[in-house]
Amino acid sequence: MTTGNTHTIESLRIQSRTELLSDMRTFVSDAARRFGFSENEVGKIELAIDEACTNIIKHAYKFNPDGIIEIRISSQKGDSSPTKFVVDIYDSGISFDSSKYTAPDMKEYFKKLRHGGLGIVLMKKLMDEVEYGHMSGQQNSIRLVKYLPS
Repeated sequence: MTTGNTHTIESLRIQSRTELLSDMRTFVSDAARRFGFSENEVGKIELAIDEACTNIIKHAYKFNPDGIIEIRISSQKGDSSPTKFVVDIYDSGISFDSSKYTAPDMKEYFKKLRHGGLGIVLMKKLMDEVEYGHMSGQQNSIRLVKYLPS
């Protein structure tokens, strides 16, 4: 499917089960390698997508194993920007309002020996772009973008 300068390469639909995260990681890693990313960059992409899907399972679906997560991988070529490896993730769970999110104070986080809660921080650190959306019909989306190596 081609829309403007975006070309969808492939997609995967999985149930919202943590035991299926390995299938998702393999799907995304294989695609990232085909796009030409180094193993280091593939690992970063894989971790970011894993965090996004884990957040969907935990927060959007509240561990309901019957929810569906759809992952679409595409490339996008901008006129003056680099080609992008785009991973769009869709779910129909509880929406996440990214405008209300504030990153944790890392000094306080480590001082209190907290666990978890760093998924969004990691995604933003590992990827070049992270964008949340909500579409009609109760569908949520998150777009994670990594610029392709030149």
